[in-house]
Amino acid sequence: MLHLRYFVAVAEELNFSAAARRLHMATSPLSQRIRDLERELGQRLFERDTHSVALTPAGSALLPMAREAIDQFSSIPWRLREASRVQRSSVLIGIPPGLHPALRSRVGALTQRVRERFELQRWPGTTPALVAGVREGRLALALARMPFSDPALEQVRVMSEAMGAAVPADLFAGRESVALADLGDLAYVAPPKDVRPAYFDVLDSALADLGIRNRLDLTDTGYAGISEVVSGGTAFSISILEPESPMHEYRLKDVTVLPFTDFHPLLDTALVWRHDRACGDLKDLVAAAREVFDQPALR
Repeated sequence: MLHLRYFVAVAEELNFSAAARRLHMATSPLSQRIRDLERELGQRLFERDTHSVALTPAGSALLPMAREAIDQFSSIPWRLREASRVQRSSVLIGIPPGLHPALRSRVGALTQRVRERFELQRWPGTTPALVAGVREGRLALALARMPFSDPALEQVRVMSEAMGAAVPADLFAGRESVALADLGDLAYVAPPKDVRPAYFDVLDSALADLGIRNRLDLTDTGYAGISEVVSGGTAFSISILEPESPMHEYRLKDVTVLPFTDFHPLLDTALVWRHDRACGDLKDLVAAAREVFDQPALR
């Protein structure tokens, strides 16, 4: 290949001195390499005299072949990388409503960590839909609100978020906390069944056991609808305490969230995947996710 490169330089410059400068070498060794190539091919490639250099018919025929050979040789490194590179797969990770920024940041870190092997894209949905998506193979991973149970799935808790009472601000002005007994005149309103995680059914039972039995059931609405009802002054709900939680985006200005003095609900979020895929096509992705989400966060 070096001899061909020397030949092409001389053929394009038609001047040994100019070709030698281009190749960063002396003229005499260059002349010797061209003679070596001519001897190997059994053909004269240049007509030379003291004033000029010209290609012979054999030299003219060799020039395009030499250029093609050099181009092919130069392309070997990237062709080899392409041939040996593991192909990227496009996969989905499920994201529930109101995901905490700390978890969203970890999703971003995971996306970067696996970018050479996986194109990780986010897919929104309620917890029941996300869990079903993982089970059915449409989602590779999901962040879902606990509890949920499926023998085909594996889960690790990645965050616990303290919850408080979302109450009408004017009724609890100046208060820094609230007891369940303070809520006796208000109805408890939970998210509609089609959007709420199973955890709210657990909360409902716990509240009933603690004497909160007045209920208000909503349909055909979402988290913003709950805030509308609470702001009316006749109901309370349970929501995330931490101000950084995106769940506060659904809260109206005349609704405030206060910690309980005698009740301490926690909303747990888990990372979930299929057992069999963690040993198969998603082995590297799940391993990376375990590392990124290694330490559960408490908020």
